[in-house]
Amino acid sequence: MIYYKTREEIELMRQSALMVSKTLGMLAAEIVPGVTPNHLDKLAEEFICDNGARPGFKGLYGCPSTLLTSVNEQVVHGLPTNRPLKEGDIIAVDCGVLMNGFYGDHAYTFAVGTISEEKQRLLDVTLKCLLLGIEAAKVGNRIGDIGYAIQTYAESNGYGVVRELVGHGLGKSMHEEPEVPNFGRQGLGKIIKNGLTIAIEPMINMGTHRVLKTADNWTIVTADAKPSAHFEHNIAVVDGKPELLSTFSYIEEALKRMTS
Repeated sequence: MIYYKTREEIELMRQSALMVSKTLGMLAAEIVPGVTPNHLDKLAEEFICDNGARPGFKGLYGCPSTLLTSVNEQVVHGLPTNRPLKEGDIIAVDCGVLMNGFYGDHAYTFAVGTISEEKQRLLDVTLKCLLLGIEAAKVGNRIGDIGYAIQTYAESNGYGVVRELVGHGLGKSMHEEPEVPNFGRQGLGKIIKNGLTIAIEPMINMGTHRVLKTADNWTIVTADAKPSAHFEHNIAVVDGKPELLSTFSYIEEALKRMTS
């Protein structure tokens, strides 16, 4: 069953989503060669708790960490480690919080230092997939229209679209109905209505769409060991249109300061 949110609930969700946005913005300046994902995880947990929220992932389904950090060929659900990041890596940082009784949950794939043109193109295309998916989340469309928009753009650029993992409804639970695949056919799936709140999160691979789960039973990697990227936003459908609850502006401001 889909739980459609009131305006008041959407505003509470916005606060939760923005806490994730601010956490990722704080982390952006820390993601440099030599830093460890475990250090990023510690910083994120302290920041979230200091700002009156709770880590949304830690303890959920047995997750041991505040962040999920997926490096290079890791697609999603990477557990933080003490392995330092290297120049040229990419790292997808997925973060969730629980605040005001609602979850926020989104992700951004960061470049570590200077990355190859090939990896930068993957990041650019994946981010564009996210924006196209959001544009399709409007009243009168169906969930399949979101996946179709993402899949069409990714595959037209020669990339693989992960099938096994999908976006989802979001609210008082981290994962609500409906599932929001990053692939699909136009005109199929649940009808999009006002009050729908979802996480749209394309996971796009440089090579095959196929993925594997590693021995830690969490980390998902590409079957061909080629890099993958992951971007995620939280949106609400308001007055017939998608409205962002999360923002990448804090990240963009931090990255701009680092290069100025």
